[in-house]
Amino acid sequence: MTLARKNDLVCAALAAASGLLLWSVYAPRHETMNLLVALTPLLVVARVARPKRSALWFFAGGFLFWALTLSWMPAIVKNNGPWPLVAMGWLGLAAWCSAHFALFGWLDARLWRRAGDRAVPRLFALLGEAVLWAGCEWLRGTLFTGFGWNGLGLPVPDLLRAFALPARLGGVYLLGALVVLVSGTFASLLLRVAGPVWRLPFPRNRWSRPAETVLPLLLVWGVMALSEPDWRAYDLAGESGVPVRVALVQRNAPCCFRAGMVREDPREAFGPLLEMASAAKPDLVALAESAFAEFGGDVARPRALDAAAWMLAKAGAGSLVAGGDWTSDGKTRNAAALFATNAPTPQIYAKQHLVPFGEFIPLDKWITPLQKLSPVGVSLHPGEPKLLDLTVVREDGSAATVKVAPLICFEDVVPALARRAAAAGAQMIVLITNDSWFSDSCEAEQHAAHTVLRAIETGLPVARVGNSGVTGFVTGLGRVEWLKAGGTRPLVDARGWISGTVLARPPAPTPYARFGDRPLLALFALAALVACAPRRRNAPPEDAA
Repeated sequence: MTLARKNDLVCAALAAASGLLLWSVYAPRHETMNLLVALTPLLVVARVARPKRSALWFFAGGFLFWALTLSWMPAIVKNNGPWPLVAMGWLGLAAWCSAHFALFGWLDARLWRRAGDRAVPRLFALLGEAVLWAGCEWLRGTLFTGFGWNGLGLPVPDLLRAFALPARLGGVYLLGALVVLVSGTFASLLLRVAGPVWRLPFPRNRWSRPAETVLPLLLVWGVMALSEPDWRAYDLAGESGVPVRVALVQRNAPCCFRAGMVREDPREAFGPLLEMASAAKPDLVALAESAFAEFGGDVARPRALDAAAWMLAKAGAGSLVAGGDWTSDGKTRNAAALFATNAPTPQIYAKQHLVPFGEFIPLDKWITPLQKLSPVGVSLHPGEPKLLDLTVVREDGSAATVKVAPLICFEDVVPALARRAAAAGAQMIVLITNDSWFSDSCEAEQHAAHTVLRAIETGLPVARVGNSGVTGFVTGLGRVEWLKAGGTRPLVDARGWISGTVLARPPAPTPYARFGDRPLLALFALAALVACAPRRRNAPPEDAA
């Protein structure tokens, strides 16, 4: 067997190892410790393979990971999703997400080729690959409306909540970069053992090898130390917030009513849950994204107003937030409405980030027959950023107004939406969703993990309610309290309710809320330019890997 053939077999094994390790990190496996080494095998490939071969193996490892981690998509078949289209969407989305793996693999391999055996360039390559990963993940979460699902930094709070400190500085993408930095250090250590097999050029300077492993870890520690003062200042300033008693009701309505199913009266379904929630004497009751679909859909019609008044009376609450359709100016939107006992009309927020092929079909506004293919039966229109005013009566009888940032379903996967709301003065976030399209799968748990990062990035507490789960509270420090069924896992695909006190904080945007992803993107552009720059004419020839 030729050396090139052996190298391909080893690279294939390394790609498969990374794909499987990455898959094990997220729900339903929850092997969070694997996060620190999951990318190490593929980072070894980037150091030893040509850029095109590196891109190929990164795509292969990424496709294995995405095909496994998106294995909840076929669950939509039982909710009237046709098998051929579901299979095409599943594998097509896995391939699209794997493209960012391939782009990173190509850029990273070029970066290491430029570094050669020189000590200082190799150190910069180690740092540069972390920035390249963050930039490629940002592209995946942004291009063509984006799909920022299961970023590499997402499981960090589960690993150790203190490790999530840097999210307040640079969001989930900075966390992902730090994970790559740790994994890259392990890759360098691994290659010290396997280096002779790959015929790799290593720096002759005896100090370069320790620097290549010690300095990156010191940088990780430095970023965490830099973010700690902001974290502690936030924790100490908590007493100045407005306590809001919130009750979250998880209805668990069927996603689609099939032939033979008996439609349950919504008042009979919601009534017992609201009566139990009334024991908490809530200021706010929150229902799921699709709650008003059972009361006629449109949140601005008299039928919805009557239902909201009935719900407020049942729960003994001052305000209610729930989701449904909203038609205005001839356009239908996915909306969240805030009803109050002392307000004749609701405040309405329309979802800004619509899901392509879910809530609309691309180009369907121009090619109108495409609208018939929309799974929700209508082509929705996006809304605009908006904060809702929640009135809370304090124990002394005085009233306080709390700025609430509503998010609907997939919007908690888009960091920019929560970040902009925090910068606009939001004091808390209410996330309503309906994941029952994918019932009896791990999708709901994977989705809920994004809410934790949005809370840490913005410093805002989050009240999250899902029709089928996951439902509960997340503090601005990342502490979670999910509605559970006696065990450690959240209650999913079942009914229940949970209450808690949310501390609505005074507007105080975190560094990430103020500056966003701009600093990381500037570093990504620089690293990508260095990687793509032509090599020196006297550079050593590439090996056969």
